[in-house]
Amino acid sequence: MKVIPTSLEDCFVIEPKVYSDSRGFFLETFKHQNYKEIIGIEKDFVQDNHSRSSKGVLRGLHFQIQKPQGKLVRVSRGSVLDVAVDLRADSRTFGKSELFNLSDTNFHQLWMPPGFAHGFLVLSEVADFQYKCTQIYDPEDEGSIHWKDPDLQILWPEDIDITVSDRDSKAQSFKEYCRK
Repeated sequence: MKVIPTSLEDCFVIEPKVYSDSRGFFLETFKHQNYKEIIGIEKDFVQDNHSRSSKGVLRGLHFQIQKPQGKLVRVSRGSVLDVAVDLRADSRTFGKSELFNLSDTNFHQLWMPPGFAHGFLVLSEVADFQYKCTQIYDPEDEGSIHWKDPDLQILWPEDIDITVSDRDSKAQSFKEYCRK
C-alpha cells in the first residue's frame, strides 16, 4: 500500500494495492500489522460502522469529546467528498481542514487520528461508507461543528443540493467549540 501525507498532521490517505483483471478485483482493506508498521497506528480498532446515504446527504462534522475516536474510513460503493478537521489544540494544524475524494473506483482510505472532526458529502446517487474506530461510539459524548462554519473554510461544492440532519444544521460554530 502507498501512504500519502496530507496537509493535516498525522492524517494520511492510503492507496491499497488493487489486483484487477477481467473477472473483477481484489484488495486487502485492512491488515493490522501493515497499518501499525507503516502508519504507526498503535490503537486497536474496536468498532466497525457502515452507512448508506443518497446523493447530496452531508453527515458531520462529528467528533467524540472525552473519548476521541481514530477513524480509518473508506467508500465501498459510490463516491463522497470527505473532510477531516484537526481539533487537537496542541497540533500545528489545529483548526485546519482538508477535503478528500473517496470512491469505489480509487479505493482510497483516510486515516484520521483521535482528535479530529469528520464529515462527508455523497457525490454519487448512493454511497456506502465504512469506517473502523479506535473507541466505541458514545452518544452522550458526541460533539458536532457546523458543516458551513466560515472559520474552517471548507469549500463544499455549490452545484449539489445538500441535505443535513436537524442536529447537524444546529451544530455549534468552531469559535463556540474553542471556548469550551
